[in-house]
Amino acid sequence: MKVFKRILKCLLLLVAIPAGYFTIAFLLTSITINKNPDETTARSKTVYLNTNGVHLDIVIPKKDIPTRLLDDIIQLENEEYISFGWGNENFYINTPTWADLTVKNAFQAMFLNGPTLMHVTRYRQKSTSWTEVNLQESELEKLHDYILKSFQLDNNHKIILPDAGYTPRDNFYKANGGYSCLMTCNTWVNCGFKESGLKACYWTPFDFGLINVHKQ
Repeated sequence: MKVFKRILKCLLLLVAIPAGYFTIAFLLTSITINKNPDETTARSKTVYLNTNGVHLDIVIPKKDIPTRLLDDIIQLENEEYISFGWGNENFYINTPTWADLTVKNAFQAMFLNGPTLMHVTRYRQKSTSWTEVNLQESELEKLHDYILKSFQLDNNHKIILPDAGYTPRDNFYKANGGYSCLMTCNTWVNCGFKESGLKACYWTPFDFGLINVHKQ
């Protein structure tokens, strides 16, 4: 009987932990901060949120990206937009598609606080699926700074992973910070918006939270 009770407690704990995590996550995702941004200055700049259904990226028109952020990033002609994402290194490299997802990779990404990468993708044109976010020039500068400090540098140069991209138009670079269930790829984007003074969720591990905030 004692063994049965212990097994039951373990099973309940296994259910309670993820249930509690997602309950808190949904509650904090529903709280919007920076609801009333400064409207005295024109919101003349635009960035975009792009999602693959799970993972958010920040997309910025190339013409608005400063040299300090573009330095060391591979670029080709006729590319008008560049997106920046942040995530777990093992997950990025070993899970190029959702068909490649394994329980081991998912567990390591969420609970082992592993090393991270910046994922940079280049686009020739804007996609209709992107969510538009209008912002002030000063807010865009803060967003640039946030993205830049996420890159790990070696002698002031970004560190590229050779031949690690999924396609000819994307690359991976070493990043700062550790990935966990409290700091996910979508949390990174949300934190960037918070630090820049843009509308954001109080905290979120999801992609839909920030998108919904900026579709309102």
